[in-house]
Amino acid sequence: MAARHWIGLACLGLALGSGMRAPAQEAPPVSSPILTIDQDRLYTESLWGKRAETEIKASMAALQAENNKIEAELTAEELSLTDRRPKMKPEDFRKLADDFDARVTDIRQAQDNKSRQIAADRDKARQAFLTAALPVMAKLLQAKGAVAILDNRAVFVSARSIDATDDLRQRLDQVLGAGPDLPADLQTGQPAPATGGN
Repeated sequence: MAARHWIGLACLGLALGSGMRAPAQEAPPVSSPILTIDQDRLYTESLWGKRAETEIKASMAALQAENNKIEAELTAEELSLTDRRPKMKPEDFRKLADDFDARVTDIRQAQDNKSRQIAADRDKARQAFLTAALPVMAKLLQAKGAVAILDNRAVFVSARSIDATDDLRQRLDQVLGAGPDLPADLQTGQPAPATGGN
């Protein structure tokens, strides 16, 4: 009886021990045919995106400095024209004032065009990044055994484990880097064909 009693306690201890260890085991990774990415974070945190945004901000700062210089010059010219007005014939002043207004309008339009061009350059940089990323996305799909990658904004609810943003960004940084030296097919906006491997 005593022996059986101790054997029973030992078995109970093993069972309790196994039960206590179970929660410490990691849950198996979720296998999903669908992956999600945060497009904004994928771009802004990538080497390519950081380089492009640095260049865009430099262009914006240069344009703002140019605008400030032009504004100061036009303000000084306007004040000079106002000071000269009492000594001028009305028709002469009107001609100079009209010419000044026309130049101001032309300058404002030119500077607005530069601002729009910077915005267009930002969009082009992002689009070029996404185009260049397509072959890398294809390899990620193959490596994960998935069939599609969705923008997480198009998904109502999903498991955090299917978010591939960080994994894809790391792969893109390794393959594309900051983006200046690209294959010719990517520079022309055509995605390179997907190849096998991870």
